[in-house]
Amino acid sequence: MTTRQQLADAFDALLEPARFKDYGPNGLQVEGRAAVRRIVSGVTASRALIEAAIAAQADALLVHHGLFWRGQDGRVTGWMKQRLALLLQHDINLFAYHLPLDAHPELGNNAQLGRVLGLQAQARFGDQDLGFLGARVQEGPFAGPRALADHVQQALGRPVTLVEGGDGPIGRIAWCTGGAQGWFEAAIAAGAQAFITGEISEPQAHYARECGVSFLACGHHATERYGAPAVAAHVAAQLGLEHRFVDIDNPA
Repeated sequence: MTTRQQLADAFDALLEPARFKDYGPNGLQVEGRAAVRRIVSGVTASRALIEAAIAAQADALLVHHGLFWRGQDGRVTGWMKQRLALLLQHDINLFAYHLPLDAHPELGNNAQLGRVLGLQAQARFGDQDLGFLGARVQEGPFAGPRALADHVQQALGRPVTLVEGGDGPIGRIAWCTGGAQGWFEAAIAAGAQAFITGEISEPQAHYARECGVSFLACGHHATERYGAPAVAAHVAAQLGLEHRFVDIDNPA
């Protein structure tokens, strides 16, 4: 039998949350039953994911986006009450890791997105070394921004917003999953010819055109589908637990 504490210790040992300054609590966010046999992983602790975990008879849920964030007003009403009620009623442990799940060098969101896109990380950049900088593993540089965007669209199975910064070959690519559009300037300073992330805000289009570095917004959810299942599968194998990944569709 694996206990809740053993599972928490395994996640913490792998992801080292104490190393990070984050926007909310990492680790066990909602306490459920003491014995754990089955884990469900997903991107966000939405009601749909919690209901899927209940249907799968999960004892624990591992997500990237948990329930609690710095700056919330703290009242348990509406959607928060509904989600918490389901977790507590069915005695499910909720584990959430935000930046630690982005940063893990092999199993994290950035590492796993690189794997999916066929990119090899060669360096890290930005605050807390969350950004990855590297190149294509095979076939050499991309012919240009559109070739890179087409490759990413095919790999992720969704449209990509591309702002072209130039028309030459692209070899040095930076990436950081989710809402990392604010890291574009750091990626430019690190020597990237293109930057891949989840979202775009108004300033990034101007930076791309003025600095000659292409910007690709590929979806917050779409770029962060890979870390939670990789981590959960690794820990489940380590502890002899069952694991299932549930991908709740999200257009973002």
